Amino acid sequence: MENRTYTADAEPGDTVTVAGWAHEIRDLGGIAFLIVRDTTGKIQVKFEKDEMDDDLVETGVNVNRESVVQVSGAVEEEERAPTGVEIVPEDVEVIAPADPELPLDPSGKVDADISTRLDNRTLDLRMEESKAIFEIRAEVLRAVREQFRDLNCTEINTPKIVATGTEGGTELFPITYFGQEAFMNQSPQLFKQLMVGSGLERVFEIGPIFRAEEHNTPRHLNEATSIDFESAFYDHSDAMDACEAVVRAAYEGVAENCQEQLETLGYEDFEAPSGDFPRLTYEEAIERINATGELDEQLVWGDDLPTEGEHALGEEVGEHYFITDWPSEIKPFYIKDHDDDETLSTGFDLMHPSMELVSGGQREHRYDHLVAGFEQQGLDPDAFEYYTKMFKYGMPPHAGWGLGGERLVMTMLGLDNIREAVLFPRDRQRLSP
Repeated sequence: MENRTYTADAEPGDTVTVAGWAHEIRDLGGIAFLIVRDTTGKIQVKFEKDEMDDDLVETGVNVNRESVVQVSGAVEEEERAPTGVEIVPEDVEVIAPADPELPLDPSGKVDADISTRLDNRTLDLRMEESKAIFEIRAEVLRAVREQFRDLNCTEINTPKIVATGTEGGTELFPITYFGQEAFMNQSPQLFKQLMVGSGLERVFEIGPIFRAEEHNTPRHLNEATSIDFESAFYDHSDAMDACEAVVRAAYEGVAENCQEQLETLGYEDFEAPSGDFPRLTYEEAIERINATGELDEQLVWGDDLPTEGEHALGEEVGEHYFITDWPSEIKPFYIKDHDDDETLSTGFDLMHPSMELVSGGQREHRYDHLVAGFEQQGLDPDAFEYYTKMFKYGMPPHAGWGLGGERLVMTMLGLDNIREAVLFPRDRQRLSP
């Protein structure tokens, strides 16, 4: 729109044209106010009824809230106005009227439940708090990409329609692909490993993953954003170093560039993590969980860590910590075992007190060991020949991880529901919008 001025840029003495939404109308009798909102903020428009054209006043005062309007006029200083200035209008145009009955109140004065908000995401993101979450999410992805580039990574994009699942036939969404059975990809795992054997060596990807999980909880999604990393000539320790750097960069980017959004969400002391992330072995983790006395039954070697155990451990250890040296039997086929103890894998998880954020490890780069790993987990190596055959042609040692993008934002901001961090969530109940 030509000659448009954003509300935040309107200065006393200017003649401006602002465009946005009718946020609020206050009619005080002889004087009325229209608050116009755009992406930069709000500005007051003053109507002195006795001194203005009747049609102009009627247009400005009778407009329905959330209608799209354009206002032209002089900007004057007014200390009592919310932003210290107001517009004395010469012209008001209703560009797109809104229905008087709104499904939710974008001003936030009337609360709406999460289902109503997700059904009306366009209106929901007109609320400052909802908008702030996605501005922070965008900064997280920007900062993460910058850190990956500092680590000399190449950004890649891998297929989301595949012939076989990354981890076999569980949790897969089947689709029909020109008469053949195919699946939505659970992870870029196998493809990013193939890339570290190419001339690229160190890669990252930020993209969707799909898991047909039965879980219907505030922290599970069926379509999520995965932040993936893989590097040739890295071991599991190197990969954890890179993971820590990326997570820290996300926090630092938000702390530096999202102060306004953090204030909107009520964060007064938001800080990036300081110090190294602790690294506990799996054995140490189950011992410390058992010592808390929070579980009805003691954990034993080979158990997965229950949610209440993770929470209890997180309360002791702190906001971010790694669990390393998981039992080989509970990690995927592509995770390499320790050379001196085949019962221990090089797999690791990055934990937040409320949930797991990252799963990673050093990968098995030796062809014979890789094929044996498939067979041990009941998978047919022939179904993955496109992947395994490349390990015959000189595959370097390599390591990497996958980080849940929504989980990172959720834990960073202390959100109650992961759906708060997704524009249009996909879960067992929600396929639209």
